[in-house]
Formats: sequence, C-alpha cells, structure tokens
Amino acid sequence: MKKLLGGIWKHKIISLIVLATVIGGGYFLYQKNQSATAETRYLTEAAKTGTLISSVSGSGQVSASSQVDLKPKAAGTLVSLNVKNGQEVKEGDIIAQLDSRAAAQKVTEAKLSLDNAKLDLKDLLAPTDAYTLLQAQNALSDAQDSLVKLKTTQQNNYTSTQNTLTKANDTLAKAYDDAYNTIANVFLNLPDTVNDLYTTLYSKELTSAESSVGNVINKDALENTFITATSADRDAFLAFNRAAVSTYTQAKTDYDTTTAAYKNTNRGSAPDTIETLMADTIDALKTVSDAIKAQTNLLDYWSTYRTQRNLPVFSKVTSYQSALSSDTAQVNGYISTLTSDQRSLQDDKEAIDNAIQDLADMTKNNPVDVAQSERSLTEKKQKLSDLQAGPTELDVQNKQLTVQQRSNDLVTAQQNLADTTVRAPFTGVIVSVDVTKGDDVGTGTVVASIITPQKIATITLNEIDAAKVSVGQKATLSFDAIPDLSLTGMVAELDTVGAVTQGVVSYDATVAFDVQDERIKPGMSVSVTIITNSKPNVLIVPLSAVKTSGAASYVEILENNEPVRKTVTIGESNDTSVEVISGLSEGEQVVTQTITTGTSQTTTSSGQSSASNQQGNDPMRGVLQLGR
Repeated sequence: MKKLLGGIWKHKIISLIVLATVIGGGYFLYQKNQSATAETRYLTEAAKTGTLISSVSGSGQVSASSQVDLKPKAAGTLVSLNVKNGQEVKEGDIIAQLDSRAAAQKVTEAKLSLDNAKLDLKDLLAPTDAYTLLQAQNALSDAQDSLVKLKTTQQNNYTSTQNTLTKANDTLAKAYDDAYNTIANVFLNLPDTVNDLYTTLYSKELTSAESSVGNVINKDALENTFITATSADRDAFLAFNRAAVSTYTQAKTDYDTTTAAYKNTNRGSAPDTIETLMADTIDALKTVSDAIKAQTNLLDYWSTYRTQRNLPVFSKVTSYQSALSSDTAQVNGYISTLTSDQRSLQDDKEAIDNAIQDLADMTKNNPVDVAQSERSLTEKKQKLSDLQAGPTELDVQNKQLTVQQRSNDLVTAQQNLADTTVRAPFTGVIVSVDVTKGDDVGTGTVVASIITPQKIATITLNEIDAAKVSVGQKATLSFDAIPDLSLTGMVAELDTVGAVTQGVVSYDATVAFDVQDERIKPGMSVSVTIITNSKPNVLIVPLSAVKTSGAASYVEILENNEPVRKTVTIGESNDTSVEVISGLSEGEQVVTQTITTGTSQTTTSSGQSSASNQQGNDPMRGVLQLGR
C-alpha cells in the first residue's frame, strides 16, 4: 500500500513539473509574439484659426402656434393701441404706444448736452482769442482789487464796531444813572400819594366837616350815608369799599417794601441791583395806581348816587377826587418813564451784546473771507496762465470723455424712448388684447398676446445656463424623431422668474424656428443648443488634444513619429474645442488620439494616457488559474 501511494505521489510531481515547463514555454512564446506584432499609431489634427462658439443646451417639446405675451419695457400710460383680436401683424409692427413725452424730452436734453459738450471741446481746442485773454486779465485785476477792498472794509468795520461797543457801554452807564434819577423822583413824591390814599379811607376829615355821618373814619362815614338806601345800592357801595381797602393794603405793603429797598440803594449800586429796584418800583407804582383807581371808583359811585337823588355831595369828597386825579396822572407818568428807562437799558445791553458778537464774528470770519478772496485771485491767475499756455492734454481728454459720456447718455435716452413702443417680435396673429387706451401699464403688464404660425420649442434651463441666455440669441435645434434634421432658431422669450422644484431653480426659454418643416409635429422632443458667445479669429485645437500636468497644460506633436510635449496657454473652451492663446502656431499637427494595436489587444488613448486592461487581455491568466 505504501508503495502504491509513493508511486502516485511520484507521478503527480512529474506531471506538475511537465505542466509548469509547458506553461512557462508557452508564456515566453506569447510575449515574444506580442512584442513582434504590437503597433502604436497617432491620430493628429492641425491647429487652425476659427471661431470658438460657446453655447448652452436644453431639452423640451415642440409647440404649434405658441403664444407670446407682449410686455412693455417701460412703465407709463397707454396712449394708443393699434391691434385687435385676430389681427395679423408683421415683425416690427407697432402694437401699442406708451406716453413718450417725458422720454422724448430726455432725448432732447441729451442732444443739447451732447452739443454743449462738443462745443466745449471745440472751444478748448480753438486758439485763445485776444478778447478772452483781455477778459481773463480784467478778471485778475478785479480779483486783486477785491482783495484789497475786502481787507480795507474788514478793518473799517472792525474799528467801527469797536467804537459802537464803547458808545453802547457809555450809553448803558447813562441809562442806569437816568433810571436811578427817575426812581429817586418817584420816592420823593410817592409818599404824598400813599398819604392821600390813607387819608381818603382812614382819616376822620369827613366827621369833622359833616357831623351827620358820625364820629368814624371816612370809609365808614361814607357807608353810614347808605343806611336808608336800598340793599342793592348799599351792597354795590360795600363792594367798591372792600376793593378800595384791599388795593390800598396791597399798595401800602409794596410801597413799604420798595421804600426799604430804595433806602439801601444808591447811585453807585451794582447795575443788577438798580434793575431789580426799577422793576420792583414799577410793580409798586402799579399797585398804587390800582389803589387810586379803586378809591376813585368808590368816590365816583358815592357822588353819583348822591347826585341822582338830589342829595348834597360833600365838599371834602370833591377835594379827595381832585387829589386822586392828580395822583393818577403823576403815578402813570412815573410808570411810563420807568418802563421806557427799562427798555432803554435792555436795548443798550443788547447793543453791547451785538457789538461783542459782531467783533467775535469778524475775528472768526474775516480770515476765512480773505482766504477765499485769495483763492479766487489764485484761480484767476491760473486761468490767465492756462489761457496763455493753451489746453493741456488732460483738459482735452476730460472734454473728450465728457463728449463720450453725453453721447452714451443720448443712446440711453433714445433706447428709453424706443422702450415706450411695444412692437411685434415676429410675424403672427394677435390672439388677445388685455389693456385699453389710457391704462397705466408697467414692465410686467401683458399688453397683448401673439401666436406665430411657425413652430416653437420650449426648453428648460438651469439657473447657471439661464443667466447666459438673452432674447435674440441664435440657436440650433435637433429632433429625436428626425435624426437627420437640424434647424436654426432664435430665443424669443425667457422666464423672468424661475420655478423652484425640490430646491432646484429652472427657467423656461422659448425658441422660435427660423424655417418650418412639415415633418416636425407638436409634442415632439427637441434638443436646443443656444449660442451664448462667439469668439472669432482664435487658434483652436480639439479638446482631446490638450492634456494637463499639475497646473500646466500641454499638447503633443510628432517628431520622428514620436510624441513630444509642448506647453501651451489655453483660453475659453466648449464641449469639443479649446482656444490656444500661446505656445502653438496655426497649422501645427497635434495628437488627438493614440491607438496601440496587437495580436490580442488594441489600446486607444484620447485626451489623457490610457492603459491596457492587462488582466482582461492576458490569455495565459486562465491557464494559470486552471493549474491551481
């Protein structure tokens, strides 16, 4: 049994050695054969000058008689509406007209501004005439004279104001002295007036003269004459009597207080003290005047009452009335004089304050005014110098820039004027009119809707592509149902507001066909490529020819049938081509694709290095697997 097992193992070992020898020899012959038959080829294409076209693409569906809403590009009042439902219109026909008066006025103003700018440039470039030079010289002389006059006037005004201040101080001092003199006269005579008031009410002179009134003071003696009078007459008299007593009491109090203050004041007292005394004296005189009036009213009522009843009027009462009348005139005169003195003091103080403020203003403003006059003089000198030297290059450029700006303003104004007219974007039929003449419309208002007999395509663009698209751009269209058909068109409309679906923003674009084909049916799928930019006269190579190494870009050219790298600077690109800015010349052949062929494999490289799938192409791999 052991012999049998040993023989089997011996045969297995021999078989494995033979199998390994066969496999190794076969693999050697395979590799030799591969090396002998492998071939590498390079596809090239010449760099050429052409137009690099950038585009965006989208897909959608074909529609028949598509409707386009016509909206104004400006806001305003609709002054004319030239279409109705069902009316056929041609491209460029006026659909509606907005009030264009303001826009037309802007065009007129822009033209005038442009003309003025051109005239300014013409005047600047023209040689300076003798009259202009003379004007500049005269302006310089006037500026010099103005500066001298300004300094002289400022000095004179400053001196005059100082004199005014001195005079105002003197006048104020005299006003205080006059006021004190008036106050002294008041207190020289006022005691007699107050005494008259006392005598009228509280003396017993009536008792001495008229025994019928009883042995009482005057106010009570007068009251006793009303014992037989009616209650109404008596009440009226008592009211006058109380008023006389009350006003006298107040007058006497004010008089005593003011007299005490006067006794503590002299001509050399502080101005504030004299002013306070003056105000208090006026107030005291007013209360004295009120007391005189109250006693006069009392005596007048009593006299009238007696006269109306044919009763005798006491002679003493008549003398009191005469004295009170004289006191009234004197007190009112003092009030008037002191009030006038009070106003004079205030006026004099204001004059002093004004003079001080004027001097302060002159001190602050005079240097500023002189500096301004000196700047004006400097400007006049510079202007004369500039006229004599002629315009500088910078001056000319500024005027030319102004002309260009005014020209741009005119173009803008003309465009705004054109925007007040709503025109048909293409030939078609009006299917609805949504406004009437006189309506106020805005840029979002639909004036009318138009359908076109030509077919249109509506496609969806993402927000990045939509930002590159505008109305009027050319487009190419292809159709899944008609693979061999390609048409051109134009963007007729682009959504202003995008639609948001699951956080993705998209915009619908409407593309009008340039030509019609009966094979195209509504509802067919369509792919649209919109040309967003065109860059002519640039050097172009296929996109597959450009490779990168780190941050650098390069192409490969063949030298002795071997690829050699050539570094290039690239610009814009599209899906198939790329612009070469530098590093390559027109006509040079660049490698666009590398093809490696052999007995069992073919390797193709385009745009970047590619390696063979060695595992998939190695025929010996299966054999080795079988041997396991």
